[in-house]
Amino acid sequence: MLHIKNLNASYGPIQVLKNCSLHVDEGEIVSIIGANGAGKTTLLLSISGLISSISGEMKFLDHTLRGLSPDRIVGLGIAHCPEGRQLFSPLSVYENLMLGAYARKDSDDKVIQDEMERIFELFPRLKERLNQTAGTLSGGEQQMLAIGRALMAKPRLLLLDEPSLGLAPRLVNTIIETIVDLNAKGMTILLVEQNARKALEISHRAYILETGRIILQGRAADLAEDSEIKRAYLGKDYKDLSER
Repeated sequence: MLHIKNLNASYGPIQVLKNCSLHVDEGEIVSIIGANGAGKTTLLLSISGLISSISGEMKFLDHTLRGLSPDRIVGLGIAHCPEGRQLFSPLSVYENLMLGAYARKDSDDKVIQDEMERIFELFPRLKERLNQTAGTLSGGEQQMLAIGRALMAKPRLLLLDEPSLGLAPRLVNTIIETIVDLNAKGMTILLVEQNARKALEISHRAYILETGRIILQGRAADLAEDSEIKRAYLGKDYKDLSER
């Protein structure tokens, strides 16, 4: 579904990504693991068209992504749930969700409302907070809204950037379970997640990103058993995963 070859990305004179190559197959959860500053967020921003200073090849299905505007990339079927949620704080839950559907061509009211009901089945709390301003929601509710807003675009590929960041452990589990549920229903997901344990537990494959370069890739279960990966990202007390 997504094919990236020799991707380089820079902020002015600072090169962040260096010849990164990866792919995501339809129906997978693929995780990007790495320390802060490794380039994980930059990778997702590049895919979404939010960084223009890039080189290399990026294809989604039969479409070349380089040079396309972010709204056209959304129209192709890629939605991005960004780090820090980036909600429109003064707007209501309903208004934030409707903005997620802005680029859709099937703008029929009933279709959009049906999609919103599916979001409410996934996150019942959002229906309870429908007219509440986004800025007054709890951290967990804001993350639910950010994911719901991305899903309103009806993507084929969902980019998730640090969805558990700053959440209490109970809410982390809720978000992780939601990601698994979405994938079980057919959603393809590229996940950047600070909680490497959780990410590897739910992913089919993973890439390890270090100072802008992909240094290792493979089945998530295999990477979780790698002694160097355990030491660097999982902690000494991490138990091996069972066969996925």
